[in-house]
Amino acid sequence: MLENFRFESPEYLWLLVVVAALAVIRFITYYSQRKRLKKFGDPELIRQLMPDVSRWRPIAKFCLLELALVFIILMIARPQEAGSISSEQRRGIETVICMDVSNSMRARDVNPDRLQRAKMLIENMIERFSNDKIGIIVFAGDAFLQMPITSDYVSAKMFLDNIDPSMIRNQGTDIAAAITMAGQCFTQEEEVGKAIIVITDGEDHEGGATEAAKGAKESGKSVYVLGIGSTKGAPIPSPEGHGYMTDNHGETVMSRLNDQMCREIAQAGGGAFIHVENNSSAQRQLEDELDKLQKGETTIYSDFEDHFQIFGFVALLLIIIEICILDRKNPLLKNVKLFKK
Repeated sequence: MLENFRFESPEYLWLLVVVAALAVIRFITYYSQRKRLKKFGDPELIRQLMPDVSRWRPIAKFCLLELALVFIILMIARPQEAGSISSEQRRGIETVICMDVSNSMRARDVNPDRLQRAKMLIENMIERFSNDKIGIIVFAGDAFLQMPITSDYVSAKMFLDNIDPSMIRNQGTDIAAAITMAGQCFTQEEEVGKAIIVITDGEDHEGGATEAAKGAKESGKSVYVLGIGSTKGAPIPSPEGHGYMTDNHGETVMSRLNDQMCREIAQAGGGAFIHVENNSSAQRQLEDELDKLQKGETTIYSDFEDHFQIFGFVALLLIIIEICILDRKNPLLKNVKLFKK
């Protein structure tokens, strides 16, 4: 059952080389001492002249110290054992997020506004990723690659946080350009689920999105559309921060979710349409849809428990035993003979 056992800091295991080196040095030193003693006379006679000198005690003490050192090294390498084991039908997927950053995404018919709500949803999705990959595209009247596909979730969150409508001056909602660009961002790896997630309100749609979604489906990518906002509409806050945007006649501009167009794109792309409102149901629906793309069985270990305490206790016990063993024979026990001649 070594597969559920690991060392948190395995680099410290290289210190075991020091243990081996000490053993070699001790071996060389021991035989060097024996050669020097032979120069004084017959080894048997020398032992009779030094009755209190033990031949095996120093070796035993050295072995105990070596063993204690091994356990100390294993301790600082932090041995761990998996506390729970689960087998799941799960394999990493590749996901490209196409985020609408047109001015209409500032509307506040969902809290705190459409864009911030979309960011929160994607961030929660990234939190549950493990061996998945993600890329980010921002679009309005044009589409731009914000982050190439990667498994660096920290960077993904950082790029996601910096998304703002001011990034693109050309306003509009060119979903077709975003889907086409997303289809080119995936790796060449096969047998991996690939999803394009378009987050938009569908306002000022410029056409061609259904054909682009159909092309993505034919190349093995599923297109999901997260329609964010209300079909009743909401005014668009001014980018300057005061009042609402107005048209050429001075009338307040109302932005409404084009859910019919979003559904058509999702259907053409072989995915699903999810309406994002002021609740958590959209998050659950998105997770359920992505789960359908995950393939392959993998064993997942979680909640690893530290067991360095055991190794530390054994090392301490060995050191105590080594201290209690004297280099010379104990004079109090010199008359005790366990074996009779």
